[in-house]
Amino acid sequence: MTDWNGNMEKNVKISMLCEIYGKLLTEKQLAILEDYYDKDLSLSEIAENQGITRQAVRDIIKKGENKLFELEEKLEIMKRMFKQEEKIAVILSELTRIGEKTTDKQIAQILTHVKKELNCLV
Repeated sequence: MTDWNGNMEKNVKISMLCEIYGKLLTEKQLAILEDYYDKDLSLSEIAENQGITRQAVRDIIKKGENKLFELEEKLEIMKRMFKQEEKIAVILSELTRIGEKTTDKQIAQILTHVKKELNCLV
């Protein structure tokens, strides 16, 4: 898994989008997408569990995927999450460099505290 812009495996991307936007799908769409992407069930298994045809499962998956990608395109929550994580990683790296070069105990304590707080965000 790398960044949002296509370098991430589709299954991981769909799973993450379900986490973010899943409540905006119908219950059935979300359940089927989770069965397919998270539980790795086949179309036939999902169709049997849901009491619908394999083609209906495929259609629901496609509509659900399209809805998730459309929501991300408009709201960009996942894209912003990745950017935020990248910025935090840069800040943590810089704080580590400062911490290694300083001899002031108070500064070192403050840096340690700030690093803990930033680590909680990722």
